[in-house]
Amino acid sequence: MIKPDKQQVFSISNKQQFTDTALQVFRFQAQSCIVYREFITNLKVDIEAVSHIGQIPFLPISFFKSHQVLSGADKVQTTFTSSGTTGMTNSRHLVTDVSWYQESFRRAFEIFYGDIKNYCILALLPSYLEREGSSLIYMAEDLVRRSAYPDSGFFLYNHDKLSEQLKKQQQAKKPTLLIGVTFALLDFAEQYPINFPELIVMETGGMKGRRKEMIREELHQVLSTGFGANAIHSEYGMTELFSQAYSKGDGVFNCAPWMKVITRDTNDPVSNLDNDKTGGINVIDLANINSCAFIATQDLGRVYPDGSFEVLGRFDNSDIRGCNLLIG
Repeated sequence: MIKPDKQQVFSISNKQQFTDTALQVFRFQAQSCIVYREFITNLKVDIEAVSHIGQIPFLPISFFKSHQVLSGADKVQTTFTSSGTTGMTNSRHLVTDVSWYQESFRRAFEIFYGDIKNYCILALLPSYLEREGSSLIYMAEDLVRRSAYPDSGFFLYNHDKLSEQLKKQQQAKKPTLLIGVTFALLDFAEQYPINFPELIVMETGGMKGRRKEMIREELHQVLSTGFGANAIHSEYGMTELFSQAYSKGDGVFNCAPWMKVITRDTNDPVSNLDNDKTGGINVIDLANINSCAFIATQDLGRVYPDGSFEVLGRFDNSDIRGCNLLIG
């Protein structure tokens, strides 16, 4: 089976193109990804009989902790790892061609926000900066480099400096995007409140055990008040994915054209749900061409008829039902 190239994946512009490419990727990965092939075999799915997206099996995301998820035999260039507390097994996304990731996040950002050069990018991502292997830091570093503003950069715990920079940006009326992990944005907003309605505040999720969990409405209200922003933007991504979805407010996310979210029945992991029903979030990420493009996450959510979605929480259990379909 021929592997789709970047041109095919990143030029998708309608549902039929997405479906055709997804089925092509499925057949390629069902043959070339050993872990995924064994998972499909144990589900007793006939690969040749899969004719629409609803029949494609989704690999539980926990397999990125226990197995090498690779399609093909190309050499691994780099490895992205998830953050986690001591004693936890972290996910490992083995990357054989990092240019697919670059292409994906660059194009997605441009679709939702326009040319990166037009923004001053300020990144408040302390917990990610303090370790190696973060795909989020890789993306943020690239955005900072591609920004036309020399003031773009990272802030660890130097909130004084970030506060001064934000005031400078506001006075100069420069378009500014502050991307930050949730707990760090909350800490900053409490200590250095500012009224900067033009500022794009983008939270990437994650309390990392630093603060109590908050529902989205409460979180966004606190951040809106602290930054004087009309809406709080959000980025939905993870170590195991090469693509991101973005929300420009109200917690409703939209995907890039090569990414799609489907919900599954929480009691039957191989059954998909209709729109507007809460279920486990399955992600098709066609940029994951060299690992697995069909991932069953541990998030709960709801998909709307236009393809947008909300994230409503996470599974209580650490492993999704169905993981025992592949042993060894």
